[in-house]
Amino acid sequence: GGVISINHSLEALPRMSRISPEVIATLFDRHAAALELFAAQWISTPADVVQEAFLQLVRQGRVPDRPAAWLYRVVRNGAISAARRNARRHRNEQAAIGQARLRFEAEGESPIDAELAARALEALADEKREVVIARIWGGLTFEEIGKCAAISSSEAHRRYEAALASLRQKLGVTWLTKMATTKR
Repeated sequence: GGVISINHSLEALPRMSRISPEVIATLFDRHAAALELFAAQWISTPADVVQEAFLQLVRQGRVPDRPAAWLYRVVRNGAISAARRNARRHRNEQAAIGQARLRFEAEGESPIDAELAARALEALADEKREVVIARIWGGLTFEEIGKCAAISSSEAHRRYEAALASLRQKLGVTWLTKMATTKR
């Protein structure tokens, strides 16, 4: 193969043409936005899938017969796979929350309904929920949580306290002193 002119139709490129940065740039300019829209049918982070498709194209080293069609196929497959992974992760998280029955105990009061508490936990922002779960179910220290989440131990503590305050408000309680898990 020789040098490929960017002015020529990319769909008409010979199959064994080398992929140059110019060809990648042209394909990206022509198709990236539409590919993201296409991928958004399946996932909420379509740009990641489109980027991965272009990286796969670069790794190919050669221009496919029909590069746009190839990109759409790779983006579709990647988006569907990502959607399946996300759904599986969500199911696993829901199962874990359901299995780890929450008990909020206070002196003289009966425990809060575990289903209500699980919903309140699910409603927390991700960064707060991860700290609560790591602290209560994982038994991690704030220092360990900080290292895991790439934040300071004091930030981990602040998130934990903010999460507990949010849980108190959502559950309509003024206490929330001890949280433990029980096994079914």
